[in-house]
Amino acid sequence: MGKKIMLQGTASNVGKSIISAGLCRIFKQDGYSVAPFKSQNMALNSFITKEGLEMGRAQVFQAEASKIEPTVDMNPILLKPSGNHRCQVIVKGKVREDMSSSKYHDYKLELVDILKETFDGLSNKYDIVVMEGAGSTAEINLKDRDIANMGMAEIADAPVIIVGDIDRGGVFASISGTMLLLDEKERKRVKGVIINKFRGKKELLYEGVKMLEDIIKVPVLGVVPYTDIKIEDEDSVTTRFKNKMKKNDINIEIIRTPHMSNFTDFNIFETQEDVSIRYVDFGESLGNPDVVIIPGTKSTIDDLKYIRDSGIEPQIKDLHKKGKLIFGICGGYQMLGKKLKDPYHVEGEVEEIEGIGLLDTETVFGNEKTTTQVEATICNNLNGYLENLGNKKVKGYEIHMGLTSRGEVHSLDTINKKLDEVVNYTEGSINKECNVVGTYIHGIFDEIDFTRTLLNNIRTKKGLEVIDSKVSSFEDFKDKEYDKLADFLREHLDLEKIYEIMND
Repeated sequence: MGKKIMLQGTASNVGKSIISAGLCRIFKQDGYSVAPFKSQNMALNSFITKEGLEMGRAQVFQAEASKIEPTVDMNPILLKPSGNHRCQVIVKGKVREDMSSSKYHDYKLELVDILKETFDGLSNKYDIVVMEGAGSTAEINLKDRDIANMGMAEIADAPVIIVGDIDRGGVFASISGTMLLLDEKERKRVKGVIINKFRGKKELLYEGVKMLEDIIKVPVLGVVPYTDIKIEDEDSVTTRFKNKMKKNDINIEIIRTPHMSNFTDFNIFETQEDVSIRYVDFGESLGNPDVVIIPGTKSTIDDLKYIRDSGIEPQIKDLHKKGKLIFGICGGYQMLGKKLKDPYHVEGEVEEIEGIGLLDTETVFGNEKTTTQVEATICNNLNGYLENLGNKKVKGYEIHMGLTSRGEVHSLDTINKKLDEVVNYTEGSINKECNVVGTYIHGIFDEIDFTRTLLNNIRTKKGLEVIDSKVSSFEDFKDKEYDKLADFLREHLDLEKIYEIMND
């Protein structure tokens, strides 16, 4: 069995995922084989593995930091909220069923054997497993069926480091209060704490750190300053949606629907110096962007109704008439069509609803969920915003319920490979004017050649000079960011002590 270490938190959004990713990269740099593990993840951002199985994206970027291929063993349980205190329960990459929160609470104990078997498999394969808890470790009302924090630490017999967020205030109280709420056996598992997201002079904190150590009887393993290294974060805790848009040459506005999923599709735009992004939240209106994106969603019909009821639909149509680019991904693609049908009530009680109507397509929801990685080639003979994109390669993954049939529209791409098998069929839809685009491919923008050409077409339309991307590959960009994170954490964490904790 390999070594293991588990990071748990005083709350959500304390930085467990980022620090876990940083430790994965550090251990890899130090010559160890390493894998991430999170027993239970609740998120709408998900990923499809090479085997066509679904997992949370947090463990995907941690796997990237570990320089290994992500597998569902790294996140055996994924919960995708679907509203009304219900969620879709995904176990080892496959949908079990939609459950109420109370039903899932009772069901969790049936998953213990799966978690133990899965974790043991990883621990036997890798030198080190970096484990991550979920939310707060001291949810005393859920302790009897906990499989995400101390319950999982016990299953794996793992030492625990607790992470607290000083940026939100009250970090000493939150850490000491967390320790107070743990029972004696759980407290013995805690071998240290990390104070994260510090702003200011560390010397002003030293006295408080010493007092905290005297109270909780375990060492503070580091005070990590706030930093802006460009690494993915989880949809449930991200601050991206609140960022103020700085006007730039190209302005993109993304509609933040209630059930938006896979906003990581748009992280690539943060690497392009001429692009600004704004998420249009509830109660806000679209401005005058160059591009409107309707993202993926866990509940297409509900989010379509939201767009309609909030008054955003006529704004989209008005921008379309002005010649702006309208881009829909997955559920957003489905919404852009003329009609959506749900004869099996997969999404709810509504059996049929009119779409936004900017594409001549119709989607019918079925009981089968499509989960696959794909590689594709953009179709030829496109013009306008899509000029010069013909024959460019893209890749990504599909996660959707429903099939979309096309009328008088042009295909966006030809799928060449699906789950490593050679195939040949067309996908996506484009209107005649090439200013409305829909696709099922999550991650399509991650291909720099495709995205930079699209952005330069927008620049040309606006009378601006074409520019090159300073980032030649999104994968290389992310890899360098993981190295930056590792260097940063080496400076601020007591790694010698962390290795000692794992070796005990």
